[in-house]
Amino acid sequence: TSFVSMSDPEMHHVLTSLGHVDAVLPVLHGPYGEDGTIQGLLEMMDVPYVGCGVLASAACMDKHYTKVLLAAAGIPVAPGITVDVRGFDAASRFAADADGLLAQVEEAGLAYPLFVKPSRAGSSFGVTKVEHAGDAAELAAAVFEASHHDWRILIEQGIDAREIECAVLCPKAGSEPQASWPGEIVLDKRNSGDDQFYDFDSKYMDSSASHVEVPANLPQETLQQVRETAVKAFKAVDGAGLSRVDTFVTPDGEVMVNEINTMPGFTPI
Repeated sequence: TSFVSMSDPEMHHVLTSLGHVDAVLPVLHGPYGEDGTIQGLLEMMDVPYVGCGVLASAACMDKHYTKVLLAAAGIPVAPGITVDVRGFDAASRFAADADGLLAQVEEAGLAYPLFVKPSRAGSSFGVTKVEHAGDAAELAAAVFEASHHDWRILIEQGIDAREIECAVLCPKAGSEPQASWPGEIVLDKRNSGDDQFYDFDSKYMDSSASHVEVPANLPQETLQQVRETAVKAFKAVDGAGLSRVDTFVTPDGEVMVNEINTMPGFTPI
């Protein structure tokens, strides 16, 4: 996505030629689209739009700050650390920083496997699963891969859990948000010995790789807990309009929030 200036005469003409706009549905993903930028532009232009505002959009695009807000609201999140790689040695592909990264992981007491991901990217871009405990080179390579998308990197402990997602709707300002019945993401294609995760191909390229079961096959009380947690998370980030809250449900029934999508992709899954 390229950002354009309202001072550009050609762009100003295009925007003003649109005439009256009842509302904008900003179905735009990634930087500038769902990180609060386009929302701020629309507010500056006094154009109504659907969905979350600047604060919620920016906070939920940045996984680090999503976790900060959720934790402050008492909502469980995956254990992890955040790393700033701007001072790392890119020439060595972060190999020179490998021991330091491993020391941070060990100090935080994170259990393997780990998931390394850019803080401000979507659709599983730059996400790597690190499986071998103590392998500093593997960890550094994963962080280097994530750094192609952001300088702020999350290293999170893998959670033994089912992935449950829940839509939250709040069509009128000031009204109480309402949660849908939760659905479960089920990965269908599993090669022998291949422990997959819900990556970009599963989401967008291969429709046979996964499907969603609604409602999720969980006890009624657990489904209700997911719904209540989703609404609580929506409120914690100052959500508006709609969002999809992605959660983990552990074997013992604990519900933790993985992330919040303020403008979910309207794909079949």
